[in-house]
Amino acid sequence: MGWEAWLTLAVVMGCFAMMAFTWISPDIIMSAGLTLLLVSGVLLPGEALAGFSNQGMLTVAVLYVVVSGLTETGAVGWIVQNMLGRPRGIRQAQARLMTPAAILSAFLNNTPVVAVFVPAVKVWAKRNNLSLSRLLIPLSYASIAGGTCTLIGTSTNLVVNGLLVDQVGLPGLGMFDLAWIGLPVAISVFLFVLIFSNRLLPDRKEPLVHGEGLREYTAEMMVEEGSPLEGRSIEAAGLRCLPGLYLAEIDRNDTILPAVEPHEKLQANDRLIFVGAIESVVDLHNIRGLVPATNQVFKLEGDRKDRSFFEAVVSDSCPLTGKSVREGQFRTRFHAVIIALARNGERQHGKIGDMVLRTGDTLLLEARPDFIDQQGRSRDFLLVSEVGGFHPPNHKGAPVALAITIGMVILAASGVLSMLEAALVAAGLMIVSGCTSGQVARQAPDWQVLVVIATSFGVGAALQKSGAAGVLAEGIIGLAGGSPWATLVLVFTATALLTAIATNNVAALLAFPIALSAAHHMNVDVMPFAITIMVAASASFATPIGYQTNLMVYNAGGYRFTDFVRIGLPLTLLVGLVTVGLVPLIWEF
Repeated sequence: MGWEAWLTLAVVMGCFAMMAFTWISPDIIMSAGLTLLLVSGVLLPGEALAGFSNQGMLTVAVLYVVVSGLTETGAVGWIVQNMLGRPRGIRQAQARLMTPAAILSAFLNNTPVVAVFVPAVKVWAKRNNLSLSRLLIPLSYASIAGGTCTLIGTSTNLVVNGLLVDQVGLPGLGMFDLAWIGLPVAISVFLFVLIFSNRLLPDRKEPLVHGEGLREYTAEMMVEEGSPLEGRSIEAAGLRCLPGLYLAEIDRNDTILPAVEPHEKLQANDRLIFVGAIESVVDLHNIRGLVPATNQVFKLEGDRKDRSFFEAVVSDSCPLTGKSVREGQFRTRFHAVIIALARNGERQHGKIGDMVLRTGDTLLLEARPDFIDQQGRSRDFLLVSEVGGFHPPNHKGAPVALAITIGMVILAASGVLSMLEAALVAAGLMIVSGCTSGQVARQAPDWQVLVVIATSFGVGAALQKSGAAGVLAEGIIGLAGGSPWATLVLVFTATALLTAIATNNVAALLAFPIALSAAHHMNVDVMPFAITIMVAASASFATPIGYQTNLMVYNAGGYRFTDFVRIGLPLTLLVGLVTVGLVPLIWEF
């Protein structure tokens, strides 16, 4: 190997070590590594930056905009209610999550599946008091495993199949030929996660409230007519065990139902009185079918999606002190509506409109974004602050957002448009239809994830260009000593190693010509090696940078590099055993 190969290997190993043993963010580490490869001359500028124009990276970026439309309209909550339900424990939650993710990933690109599920799982985990860190890695792994079941499940399968047709002259694989090995692999991943994840995955839960002390809000919501919650029990509707929040009572036709039983069925126009922390009170507005009990919300100027939530503390000079909210005409005076009220940790009774305001009351308000500019220095309030990142969803747009997303999936799956083209069309429709705004769309992409993906392509190109990857793979396969079984084991090992440090497509492209040469040398069929490469290139469980879906859940789940190694390494070994054990039985040498 030349100095370029040695330097590339040193950079890759250094990046791995820093991600494993330091707290430096992976985008900084990978960017530094790519910069070193560029300034040293290993890569030309066009080669180093090619990842930033890569179709896969751009697809991920655009999908964030599509997902923002689902989030802004509350469609994510609909997904939670109808697909994930209410699990009884973490294992059941993982099973409910992994099953639809794997099935969808068998027919769709893994990236949009994970992109849609991540925000939904965040809401679901919070609502059911589940550890997000025990859900998102299983989500990514399920999507990876599902992609091995069909020819279109992942782009790697199509790449290797194309090599079989072009370089070997074989007719290629059918849509479901890979299911013979893909299904056993998917089942193995499924069972491994369910059995061992409690020991191998971290249990990290963010505190429900940050700096809110013991302040409890009283909020009033109403079950609107035609709501999907109508006729469902409190427990089935997911309103019983909300984190940091409890349903205190129900006002039904001016009759108070205290100590609400979990089997109590909701009716249209029920007024639900909740008591709890601010984050959970705000989250109530994301539940489709629940609306603020006060009609004052709908009398404010502008759409709800353009408003924000604010906290304001009533001062002793406020002219509404000693008056009820309705009597003081709060909305007319301040162009804002009280959503919830907190008073010295005391539970408040009655409708918010009838509550008499006192000095020191903390109000949760819904208002236009300019409210803080108008009232921030007002003597009416001691303090005014925006509840960051929260605003009322536009539930009316949820069916449109879901239709756009389904349309995107159909167009991509049918081959009418590429995944990138379908995502671009969907993102544009989300903005044009009002499901998301231009401002939200600009802020939607997770730039840290995108930078890591883009720079990983550059590092992978350096491995290929310098010859380091080829030399390593040839050396590993040379250890087989002419045995087809041993060669198959080493093909899997080499491909899995490459996909851990580069990308799945790069790993497959590097491993295939070496495996093809080995098959010709031993005078055996190349098909077992090709199938093994397909599975091994997708078996990116051990590192976050080996697969795009791993990168997408890396930050969202609050993971560390070592979290993937701890659970991903033994899972890779298991998948390897299943693959090299079954492939020769299905596709003979």
